Amino acid sequence: MTDQEYMDRAEALLKAVEQACDRINETTDADIDNQRVGGMVTLVFRNGSQIVINLQKPLHEVWMASRSGGYHYRFDGSAWMDTKGAGEFFAHLSREASAQAGMALDFSS
Repeated sequence: MTDQEYMDRAEALLKAVEQACDRINETTDADIDNQRVGGMVTLVFRNGSQIVINLQKPLHEVWMASRSGGYHYRFDGSAWMDTKGAGEFFAHLSREASAQAGMALDFSS
């Protein structure tokens, strides 16, 4: 993957996260505050916990940090997959956000 292909796909991922937060806030009472600064999106939950998603341009990865730990994702040609087998990015984000929000939340691309 070229640097430009990585940036296009990574930016699309961050935009999808932001749009999912907007949709979740409109359809639930989760009240997720999403803040974007450059290549990083921070999700802040009502209980003060956070999930941070940021781009790692030199590695062509996307990193996610949540209460349960840190995760690295690479695009495999069809999806962003965890480099250590934790699964697809959006499914994993849904599980982590649900745990931190205390309610079922669905993030999808």
